[in-house]
Amino acid sequence: MSAAPCTPAQAMLAAAALAFAAKCFAWWLQRRTGNAGLVDPVWAWTLGGVALLLAALGSAPPSVRVLLALMGGGWGLRLGTHLWRRNFGAAEDWRYAQLRERWGAAAPARLFAFFQFQNLFTLALAASAFLPVAWRGAAPSSPAMLLAVAIWLVAVFGEGVADAQMAAFRADPARRGEVCADGLWRWSRHPNYFFECLHWCAYVPLALGAPWGWATLIAPLVMATLLLRFSGVPLLEAELMRRKPGYRDYVRRTSVLIPWPPRS
Repeated sequence: MSAAPCTPAQAMLAAAALAFAAKCFAWWLQRRTGNAGLVDPVWAWTLGGVALLLAALGSAPPSVRVLLALMGGGWGLRLGTHLWRRNFGAAEDWRYAQLRERWGAAAPARLFAFFQFQNLFTLALAASAFLPVAWRGAAPSSPAMLLAVAIWLVAVFGEGVADAQMAAFRADPARRGEVCADGLWRWSRHPNYFFECLHWCAYVPLALGAPWGWATLIAPLVMATLLLRFSGVPLLEAELMRRKPGYRDYVRRTSVLIPWPPRS
């Protein structure tokens, strides 16, 4: 990758255009399939694509930008592919189905606006995690780069294991109606969310010593806030408590996010 004469502001405009186009595609896709849940893999792929874009346009040393592209792009590819395999051809996620029913005839227009609204968080994550790395001066120290890779590997591998364990649980018809407490899910009610938040911490070591390096701390805070306060845990757990009688006991004995030995 050779440095291009591009400012961070110009790069973020390009990222915004990419995100807008991707969500237009997701909206068209849900119109064709009737499944708004397909926006989730498009979101992950888009954010991974933004990491590649900013790495290509940035002015940091090539080694830093290559590592940023591999980390951000690899994360987006894995998560997006997993979500696509889970959602494509399946029934629409109940959260989107409820929105579609509530909005009625206005659902197409409101879903378009909702998809584009999500781009605010996409760009906030990109600006805080990727931008300080892509436009830093000298490369960080070798230990810092190794630490970034180590955090990334633990996060992506851990999230992949949690997703695989949940997929295996859901595929077993004999366990329908039960609560998954297998593997990592015995230690955390949302281990996939924990490792997702951990992933955004991987860019902090890459920004050490950069003028705006502190901004990388914003990304894991944004993701944790979204998952714990808005779109993730509250909605999901309210629905699971309604549908699964044993879920309330599972909540009482299991950590909400950070893997921890269950309470007896």
